[in-house]
Amino acid sequence: MKNIYLDHSATTPVDSQVLKAMLPFYKSQYGNASSVHIKGRQARQAVDEARQKIGDFLGTEPVDIIFTSGGTESDNFAIKGVCQALKDKKDHIITSKIEHPAVLNVCEFMAKQGFKVTSLDVDKFGLIDPGDVKKAITPKTAIISIMQANNEVGTIQPIAEIGKLAKKAGVYFHTDAVQSFGKIAVDVEDLNVDMLSVSGHKLYGPKGIGALYIRKGVKILPLQHGGHHERRLRAGTENVPGIVGLAKAVELIKIDYKKEGKRLTALRDRLCKGLQKNITDIQLNGHPEERLPGNLNVSFKYIEGESLTLNLDLKHICVATGSACTSGSLEPSHVLSAMGISPELSHGSIRFSLGRQNTTEEVDYVVKQTTAIVEKLRRMSPLV
Repeated sequence: MKNIYLDHSATTPVDSQVLKAMLPFYKSQYGNASSVHIKGRQARQAVDEARQKIGDFLGTEPVDIIFTSGGTESDNFAIKGVCQALKDKKDHIITSKIEHPAVLNVCEFMAKQGFKVTSLDVDKFGLIDPGDVKKAITPKTAIISIMQANNEVGTIQPIAEIGKLAKKAGVYFHTDAVQSFGKIAVDVEDLNVDMLSVSGHKLYGPKGIGALYIRKGVKILPLQHGGHHERRLRAGTENVPGIVGLAKAVELIKIDYKKEGKRLTALRDRLCKGLQKNITDIQLNGHPEERLPGNLNVSFKYIEGESLTLNLDLKHICVATGSACTSGSLEPSHVLSAMGISPELSHGSIRFSLGRQNTTEEVDYVVKQTTAIVEKLRRMSPLV
C-alpha cells in the first residue's frame, strides 16, 4: 500500500514541472549568474525572470525580492538586519509567543545583545489581539515580527490590521509567511508589511531556497559579507536551480491556489467531522474558521500523540505531533501552551496537513485507522 502523506506543513514533494524547470540549470545552463559570458548571462536571465514572477505574486517590484536559503535565513535576516541597522536609536522588538523557532530564537539572541523583547500572548484560538500590539509599541521599537499563519495550528493572524498600526507608529513590520505563502492571499500592500519571508519547500518547490521581500527604504544590514550579490545584501553565488524551482512553484500555485484552497478546506473539514463523529474526548486546536485550508490540529485525551503517530505510520499514514523543527523535543508545544492547553492534552496532539495529492478516499481511510488506533491506545492507557 502507498503512503498517505499528511505532513505537508513540514515539507511538500517537488512538483514534476518544478523539477523539469530546474534540470537544465544543473546540466546545460550551469553558469554562474555573475559571469559575463553566455553561460553566465543565461543564468542571470533565469534569476531575473524568477524575481519578476515572485514579485508579481507578492504585488511588488522584482528589485524588492532577495533570494535566501529558506525561511529561517529570511527570518534571521529581517530581524537581525533591522536591529543591527537601528541599534543606536532603537532597541525593542515585538513578537508573539507562538512564532516559529526561527523567529523566537533570533529574538532570544537579540535579547542577549541588549535588545528588549516583548512576546505577546494569544487567545485560546491562537489569535493575537492587535490592541496588544498597539499597547506594546514604544518610541524605541525597532521591529514587529508576527507570522501570517501558525505552522502548528494554522490560525491566520490579522496581519493587515497590525501592519496599519506599525505603519502609523513608524515601526518596521515583518511577517513570516512560510506557511501561508501559496495557500492564501499574500499581497504585501494589502498586508501593510515591510518584510515578508517565504520558503520553497512548503509550496512544492525545492529545499534550500527561499526569499525575503524588503520594502524600499527599509534600513537593514546584511547577515553575511562577501560579493556584490543580491543588491549587496546577501553575499554568495546564487542558487540558480533553486531560484528557478521556487519561481516555477509560484507560477503553478498562482494558477489555482484559490480553487485548491477550497478543495483542501473541504477535505480538512471532512477529516475533522469524521474524527469528531467516531472518537470521543477530542479537541480542535486553533481557530475554527480563520485557519489555513489544509491544516487540522487535534488533541486526543488520554493518549500520547507520539504513540498515535507511530501507530499511524505502521498503517502507512504520515502525520506530525507538532512543528517539524521541534519534533525532537519532549517539551509540550510552546504554541499550544501559549493557547492555554494543558501539557497532558498538548502531548496528545496531532497535526494533519493535507496537500495536492490527498483524496476523499484517503481521508476516510485515515479516519477509520485513527479511530481504531485511538481506541486501542486508550484501552492500554492508565489515564482513562
